[in-house]
Amino acid sequence: MTDVLEYSDIDSELRGVLSAGRLKLTQQNITFKNTKTGKVEQIAADDIDLINSQKFVGTWGLRVFTKSGVLHRFTGFRDSEHEKLGKFIKDAYSQDMVEKEMCVKGWNWGTARFMGSVLSFDKDTKTIFEVPLAHVSQCVTGKNEVTLEFHQNDDAPVGLLEMRFHIPAVESADEDPVDKFHQNVMNKASVISASGESIAIFREIQILTPRGRYDIKIFSTFFQLHGKTFDYKIPMDSVLRLFMLPHKDSRQMFFVLSLDPPIKQGQTRYHYLVLLFAPDEETTIELPFSEAELKDKYEGKLEKELSGPVYEVMGKVMKVLIGRKITGPGNFIGHSGTAAVGCSFKAAAGYLYPLERGFIYIHKPPLHIRFEEISSVNFARSGGSTRSFDFEITLKNGTVHIFSSIEKEEYAKLFDFITKKKLHVSNMGKDKSGYKDVDFGDSDNENEPDAYLARLKAEAREKEEDEDDADDSDEESTDEDFKPNENESDVADEYDSNVQSDSDDDSDASGGGGGGDSSEGKKKHKEKKKEKKEKKHKEKERTKKPTKKKDDNKPKRATTAFMLWLNETREQIKRDSPGIKVTEIAKKGGEMWKELKDKSKWENLAAKDKQRYQDEMKNYKPEASGSGDGDKSSKKRKSDVSPSKKSNTSGSGFKSKEYISDDDSTSSDEAKKSSNKEPPKKKNKSGGDDADKKKSKKKESESEAEATDDESEEDTEDDDDEDEDDDGSD
Repeated sequence: MTDVLEYSDIDSELRGVLSAGRLKLTQQNITFKNTKTGKVEQIAADDIDLINSQKFVGTWGLRVFTKSGVLHRFTGFRDSEHEKLGKFIKDAYSQDMVEKEMCVKGWNWGTARFMGSVLSFDKDTKTIFEVPLAHVSQCVTGKNEVTLEFHQNDDAPVGLLEMRFHIPAVESADEDPVDKFHQNVMNKASVISASGESIAIFREIQILTPRGRYDIKIFSTFFQLHGKTFDYKIPMDSVLRLFMLPHKDSRQMFFVLSLDPPIKQGQTRYHYLVLLFAPDEETTIELPFSEAELKDKYEGKLEKELSGPVYEVMGKVMKVLIGRKITGPGNFIGHSGTAAVGCSFKAAAGYLYPLERGFIYIHKPPLHIRFEEISSVNFARSGGSTRSFDFEITLKNGTVHIFSSIEKEEYAKLFDFITKKKLHVSNMGKDKSGYKDVDFGDSDNENEPDAYLARLKAEAREKEEDEDDADDSDEESTDEDFKPNENESDVADEYDSNVQSDSDDDSDASGGGGGGDSSEGKKKHKEKKKEKKEKKHKEKERTKKPTKKKDDNKPKRATTAFMLWLNETREQIKRDSPGIKVTEIAKKGGEMWKELKDKSKWENLAAKDKQRYQDEMKNYKPEASGSGDGDKSSKKRKSDVSPSKKSNTSGSGFKSKEYISDDDSTSSDEAKKSSNKEPPKKKNKSGGDDADKKKSKKKESESEAEATDDESEEDTEDDDDEDEDDDGSD
């Protein structure tokens, strides 16, 4: 004989909905576990009164009737399992699995039979339909009519709201059949009415979901939330789980009740009740039971008088009356030393509690995830931030829950918890020995707090090194590597500069070029190439920013009124704003300066300092130096050369404006002489070499004349030296 039978794809009927789950049959009991809610229902073998098989569309099921009058229906069995299951039931429970025949002819007249908590409507020996009275929310009577109203299930695509029975009057009956029918229904119906004495009352309890303060009245079969605006009556059997969790600040306690079906407030559904307590709030209640009732009915789990913190007293009463254990925090301890991890879920901040068999998030919206629902978890970067990460949970049904903005210090603790619970990490590396191999960070150092940031810094350093190497290679490479016009002719090279020269020089150059042989042409071409490369090298050096020498004798600039005020107020700002950054002092001072009404004192001081600066600048003489570093007045004098001098200068006798000395008389005379002097004509045997040199030198002098005043002094010296060499050669 088989000791256990298990079926993983069985449905159980619950308020008009077939809920999927797992069915397990043993010799001791029948157990069904709801896949969606995780709720477990057990039917003891000794409590089984009747087991029938029942045909459904395309399949068949079991109808289990208990001695207490409760009906359980399971469907989804295959035809091949019929014989095997019937034999197991016969051996384990001593029950014959007789088929329950149904009437499908559509009769609307029949016999109403009450069997335990089930209303059966039959035609002869066949059943037309059955109504579990536990699904009835209200029963209303009329003259010859009884109306049944039903609890609704949100998961049901079609819901049965009410059912009406017409009961004919019987004159010979001693009792009214309508009243009798109503009484039988109400005895087993799940009708919530606040009649009778409450077991315990807790006043002004703060509830986060739904938000508000409520008086909680606990009855034997339900408890009531009475608020200023709304009232809720919640059956005890709709509570799935109880959680007692400490707040992360260790100064408050969460008491969470998981509900199925949820309570409704308009179109909003609340699947969880989240109650918040302060640990120092205490209470004392006396239960309205005798010692015998407490011992017999509640097996001695409750005392006549209960006292202590409010959350402990309420939790103990709820635990006994509902028959559910209270789940507390697991063995997980986070970086902060508490069982909670601070995070955000759906743009709302809250706390994630890793439990022994799942996760629970509090509080908006509350969420409970069991380990058996989880397909995989993932650690991800939190929006590019280096200080936090995201924790993603993927369920087997494809739903993904993302808990974001978790402090990176919690990463190691959370990962160790995941590995101990043997949950699959989707981004786990090949080496599963430590969290360092998770894709969250690729650092090889376990002590590295932020591997992702370290990797970015390393890549940036490598990039900088590559750029430096490229610059070094450019500087070290020879000029021969640069050959942009290698395939062009000599004539193109000669006239690329578009230099305007004298007619005599052109004739000499053309005459010399025509009279030279091929070897002389090659020599001339190489010399021109060399000159071009030297010119490019000088231009490259000109682009570099020169280091200017500081003149210690130059007067200090005048200080503004704001800076004079800030220098005296700086220490006060530091005292008023402890820990303020240096970069924020000026910003703070600017805001205070705008609000300052009387600024005359500082404006007068600034005006005096400005006058001091002007007086000192009149007597200031810049230091003499070869390059004229820091001498703005000399630059101004150099730039005062008239445009007429520029236009009249031509040939090799031209001198750039930078060459003019500080002595006005000598510089002007020399400039006039050099401008009126005709350049000598010189022709050597090389056949036009001098003409080519004059063209290149003339081009350099023109580019130097167009340079701005911001060019480096070193370049100015080099240009002046070239001009002197030109004069000497001429």
